Amino acid sequence: MTTCSSAPRKRLFIRTWGCQMNVYDSARMADVLAPLGYAPAEAPEGADMVILNTCHIREKATEKLFSELGRLREAKAARRAEGGKMVLAVAGCVAQAEGAEITARAPWVDIVLGPQTYHRLPEMVARASRAAGAVIETDFPAEDKFDHLPDAAAPQGPNAGVTAFLTVQEGCDKFCSFCVVPYTRGAEFSRPVAQVLAEARRLVAGGAREITLLGQNVNAYHGKGPEGRDWGLGRLLRALAEIPGLARLRYTTSHPRDVDDDLIAAHRDLPGLMPFLHLPVQSGSDKVLAAMNRGHTAEEFLRVVDRLRDARPDLALSSDFIVGHPGETAEDFAATLALVRRVGFAQAFSFKYSARPGTPAAGAPFQVREAEKDARLQALQALLRDQQDAFNRSRVGMTIPVLFTGPGRHPGQVAGRSPWLQPVHCSGPLSLTGAEAAVTVLAAHPNSLSGLLATGEAASNAQREEEPAPA
Repeated sequence: MTTCSSAPRKRLFIRTWGCQMNVYDSARMADVLAPLGYAPAEAPEGADMVILNTCHIREKATEKLFSELGRLREAKAARRAEGGKMVLAVAGCVAQAEGAEITARAPWVDIVLGPQTYHRLPEMVARASRAAGAVIETDFPAEDKFDHLPDAAAPQGPNAGVTAFLTVQEGCDKFCSFCVVPYTRGAEFSRPVAQVLAEARRLVAGGAREITLLGQNVNAYHGKGPEGRDWGLGRLLRALAEIPGLARLRYTTSHPRDVDDDLIAAHRDLPGLMPFLHLPVQSGSDKVLAAMNRGHTAEEFLRVVDRLRDARPDLALSSDFIVGHPGETAEDFAATLALVRRVGFAQAFSFKYSARPGTPAAGAPFQVREAEKDARLQALQALLRDQQDAFNRSRVGMTIPVLFTGPGRHPGQVAGRSPWLQPVHCSGPLSLTGAEAAVTVLAAHPNSLSGLLATGEAASNAQREEEPAPA
């Protein structure tokens, strides 16, 4: 019998910067383009289409984009010299904010598209192939992109899909003074419950054992339920927890103002909701929080933390901090350090304030000197590093459930995730991938744990696999 298979004729390379939502968006862009014959490429050189999915949050995002576009100009020219064609697209938040500048400075870019328009990619590719100039799509369309996307493709590869991202909410209505998200992602929008549950079931059918719900302000979720009423995030988590085969749930990123009673109760009631929460606070100074337009005080943040820990005593927290926001004094920074000491974080992300064009803080008076921002950031990061190290050390000697996701760093090792999102490495067979097994933590490292499979079936299987075959 003869079998025929036609390999996809086109190669697609996507480079992704930024948050997990960009990772999710990149995967969905690949899904949208698959029917046109695009399959993944390992490198941009020789690809038929290259997409740069950008993030505007990090410092010097625009400069990094144009540096990459300069390199791709040469790759595009080389592709043309070979008789081929490379379609070059810039997507994401930088594209949304600076589309006209991108095409002016890099006229070799074919497509510029914002985060709300990637469901239109096939149309844009067709237009780019016909037109002499760039195709720019940075409007906020009236239609919901999720209604026009194909079902998410099942992850590929032997270890793919054990953990998965699922966007349930986009945009933000908070308008923090330093943040471009409301301008690049638009107003808050929540996907309907039925749509979220259907995608979650597809992910689980494809092998997902842990799903992380994504949103710029995910705990502001208010999707329409099957009975016609809006559901909050707590109720959505309860429905997801009932999906057979789904062992773990997480969500990110949250806002302290939207941690409601039902969500706190979900942390208490759902064993599968992992005891690790990313809850950005940004500053410990009420004056700075007001200048940031955060809408909460330091004390209100602390009350939320206390209520969450009362509901789930083993809860660990991560957060975001910005130092050197316009007007921040030494006393304000000291208040941030005091809040960090009061809470104790298992992990955190901290940055120097950098102006984002078009945001209120960009033109605010009393900008902090760079040298002072550098000194404050170093002091904050040293404290946060000490706390992360202490938290990791506190796991040593504990026997914890680990969800295994694939090979470890060294031959004979398998790697997984702790309930608190730490990477865990131990000796064991790759057949554990996708399974949850008990591991006794033996050592803590700066960013991971190592341990030993606890006694039981998993450990016995590992031992059998590692024993040499009889002569």
